[in-house]
Amino acid sequence: MRLGLLVCDHVDDRFLGIDGDYDAMFAELLPWADLVPYDAVNDVLPASPDECDGWVVTGSRYSVYDRMPWLDRLHGFVRDIRTAGAPYLGICFGHQLLAHAVGGRTTKADVGWGVGAHDMKTGVDGLPDSLRLLYLHQDQVVEVPDGGVVLASADHCPVAALQVDEQMLGIQAHPEFSADYLAALLHAREERIGQDVVDAALRSLDAPRDEAVVAGWLRRSLG
Repeated sequence: MRLGLLVCDHVDDRFLGIDGDYDAMFAELLPWADLVPYDAVNDVLPASPDECDGWVVTGSRYSVYDRMPWLDRLHGFVRDIRTAGAPYLGICFGHQLLAHAVGGRTTKADVGWGVGAHDMKTGVDGLPDSLRLLYLHQDQVVEVPDGGVVLASADHCPVAALQVDEQMLGIQAHPEFSADYLAALLHAREERIGQDVVDAALRSLDAPRDEAVVAGWLRRSLG
């Protein structure tokens, strides 16, 4: 399956030695797919949703409600994907973008940062009732768009997974992240996030997690 990877950020040079850039992380998460990267954060977008069989949108340091020309065009392309009925997977920023672009709303969470490993409660057929995944976000979806269904929630994030029109899926967690990469980001952002929150998040990284289960779910969802 040929999947267009809309890259909405790049790994800082100082962290590239951990897992590479985001295209490498998603190649590890989705090894069965033929990933075609588009540098969306630098305003490189496909001409049409028909260029690939489906689409994946990465995380980003930006917010989906920021007013930037590349983001405005990306919102429009997500709406084009929906109109075309193409499969879509959004991770973190891509999850928030899915909601925001088609009539929902994303904003900074009242609870503050969601970081570290957290349990996501699901009601999805074929999945366990709870999945433990890595998170790093300050924004979250607060209003689900028309046609959207909440598939999962976490204690800090009521809309932890979202489906729109059956073929579009968003997940707030980062199944593409390794614990080492998340730990590096947490250490780098201690002042922004707060030392106590970072320390608790770092302690959470040692327990087993469910990225492999989620990877199987994503393959089924994308077709």
